[in-house]
Amino acid sequence: MRAWYSPLYRVRAGSEGFPTEKFALTARLLSAEGALGPAGLVEPDLPPATELLRAHTPDWVGKAVSGGLSAAEEAALALKWSPELSVAHRLCARGTLEACRDALRGGLGLHVGGGSHHAFAARGEGYCLLNDLAIALLVLKAEGKVARAAVVDLDVHQGNGTASILAGREGLITFSMHQEDLYPERKEASTRDIGLPAGTGDAKYLKILEEELTAFLARRPELVVYQAGVDVWEGDLLGGLSLTPEGVAARDRLVFRLCRQRGVPVAVTLGGGYAEDLGDVAALHARTLTTGIEVFK
Repeated sequence: MRAWYSPLYRVRAGSEGFPTEKFALTARLLSAEGALGPAGLVEPDLPPATELLRAHTPDWVGKAVSGGLSAAEEAALALKWSPELSVAHRLCARGTLEACRDALRGGLGLHVGGGSHHAFAARGEGYCLLNDLAIALLVLKAEGKVARAAVVDLDVHQGNGTASILAGREGLITFSMHQEDLYPERKEASTRDIGLPAGTGDAKYLKILEEELTAFLARRPELVVYQAGVDVWEGDLLGGLSLTPEGVAARDRLVFRLCRQRGVPVAVTLGGGYAEDLGDVAALHARTLTTGIEVFK
C-alpha cells in the first residue's frame, strides 16, 4: 500500500487559516505506524494546465497558477495567493488523481491531502483554490477510465464547489452529508444532500449515513472519491457535530465496507479538520487511512 503526499503541501505563508501542517503530521504517523508498504509515501508531479482546465475556466487556472487575484477573490478564498500556495494546491490536484488511479487498479487509493470541495469553476472559496475532486473525475472520464463515478463528501461543510462543477455532467454524481447551519450559507444542489442539525452524535449520524449511502450506491458508480473530513469530530473548532473519535472511525469503516461489498473502488482525500491541537486532527486523519487499508486488505 502507498499514499500520495508532498512536503510542499505545507504552506508557511498565506495559509494561516487552514492548518496545512496537519498533512505532514499525518504522513509522519502513517510512516511511524508502519501502515504503508515499501513504496510508502509517493510525491505527485505538478499537473499540466490541461488537467486543471477540465474543471476550471482558463481565467481561473491562469490566476491559480500565476496570481493576479483581486482583493475580493482572495477574501472569498480566505487565503493569500503565493507561488508556494499555488504549487501546493496544484500538487494536491495531481495527488487526488493519482489516488484515483490507484483505486481503479487495486481497490483503494490514498491521498494524504486533497479535498478542496469549495472551489468553483471560476473562483476559489473557503481555503480551496482548485477543486481536486472534480478535476480527478473529469480527467478520468475524458480518458475513458470511468463512465460513472461519485464523490461521497462527509466533511462537516457542504461540498458546494464540487456539486456546482459536476452538476449535469453525465455519469458523475455527488453525495454530501454535512451540518446544515454552517458555511457555506448558500448551498449548491448535490445529487443527494443530507443536512444535519448541530449536535448530531454517533448513533443518529451512522444510522442516517448507512441508509442514505446504501441507497446512493445503488446508482452503481465505478469509482468513489471519499472526502473524509474529520471536522465532524466533537472537538473541532469550526464544526458543530458531536461525533466521538470512535464515531468518526465507525463512519469511515461504514463507507469502506459498503463500497467494498459492492465492488466499488475508493480513493480517499482528507478534507477538513480544525482543532486546537493539530496532533488530534492528524491522528483522526491517519486512522481514516489505516481503516481503509484494513477494510480493503
